[in-house]
Amino acid sequence: MKLFPQLETERFILRKLTSEDAADLFKYFSTDEVTKYYDLERFVELRQAEELIQTWNSRYTERRGYRWAIIVKSKSSRVIGTCGFHNWSKTHQKAEVGYELDPAYWGQGVMSEVLQEVLRFGFEDRGLHRVEAFIDPDNIRSRYLLEKVGFYEEGYLKECFFEKNQFVDAVLFALLKKQYQDRLQR
Repeated sequence: MKLFPQLETERFILRKLTSEDAADLFKYFSTDEVTKYYDLERFVELRQAEELIQTWNSRYTERRGYRWAIIVKSKSSRVIGTCGFHNWSKTHQKAEVGYELDPAYWGQGVMSEVLQEVLRFGFEDRGLHRVEAFIDPDNIRSRYLLEKVGFYEEGYLKECFFEKNQFVDAVLFALLKKQYQDRLQR
């Protein structure tokens, strides 16, 4: 398999996650702010971050997705969040996008900058036709982010997922390649 693709934006480097990143992930995944709308409980042990990194990296090895560590170019190599694709379907040329960010970096345009590069990679380099995102209906920040980068709301799904010992609703957003291309031409 080819090397994991490294991406770059004006302010950030997107690289493969390594076991050395576990402490950074643990730092923000151990806060309720980050896990409130996430399908994981708040982390209480470093081992949980190590396992999550292994899961994300195995998706790449199995050709089911990509998950990039987000690093600020002008600072240390500390991971401030991740972004990437999962549930990749080569047959249907689609994938789901997921992301999270250390709350210290919220409201600074980090994820919109990163997500635009991740989408470029998916549509232009890997031939995706459709990218989906499922969010909690109350997650206003995610809704705003997805709309900002061009996603459209497609539906409200009642009790769609079983998370944290309960069924939860989700809102489905999607972006088609032609919509992505139309935005580039504006």
